[in-house]
Amino acid sequence: MTDKLLMQKDGAIGWIIFNQPEKRNAVSQEMWEAMPGYVKELTADDAIRVVVLRGAGDQAFVSGADISQFKDKRKNMADEENYRRISAAGSDALAHLQKPLLAMIHGFCIGGGLSIAIGCDLRICSDDARFGVPAARLGLGYHYHGMEKLVRLVGPAYTKEIFFTARTDFSAQDAWRMGLVNQLIAECFNSQDYQEGVKAFSEKRRPQFQGR
Repeated sequence: MTDKLLMQKDGAIGWIIFNQPEKRNAVSQEMWEAMPGYVKELTADDAIRVVVLRGAGDQAFVSGADISQFKDKRKNMADEENYRRISAAGSDALAHLQKPLLAMIHGFCIGGGLSIAIGCDLRICSDDARFGVPAARLGLGYHYHGMEKLVRLVGPAYTKEIFFTARTDFSAQDAWRMGLVNQLIAECFNSQDYQEGVKAFSEKRRPQFQGR
């Protein structure tokens, strides 16, 4: 386990937190290694009805891969294959989680962060969220499976715009227009109604919103 990825339980809600705010929650190999164990524990706990992914701090959901590890852990093809195996195990664990999975997005949701978000059942973002896939700028290839998921979600035209422009400043409004996120709610994550909404969802009942 690593303190760069945290797991918490709060009643019926399970939280998985990308905890590297000094690097805008860039995903490290250690995070992916810890993911299957956390998913297994939350799956086995019958009290947990919904799982929420979020980033620590106030700057980012996930800003992509931790590029500081490239020189040590992704320096050649053998290392890259090992990284892909570990990250795939973490991604597959999330993909096969047998409970609703929500992405709680604020700040940067870039590259691998966007890939994580689109693998969730629902995506709700704050109005400061920024999206993009800068792979073309960096000369990086992108896995077909990741592109396929994005095409299924937003369609080929928006997928081409995201990849061809390599912009990292698509706004929350842009994401909502594309269908990339389900809801745009300003400061929603600090509101009592958001907490009530998540709780009601996990308890399979109608929420009692108070407008606060």
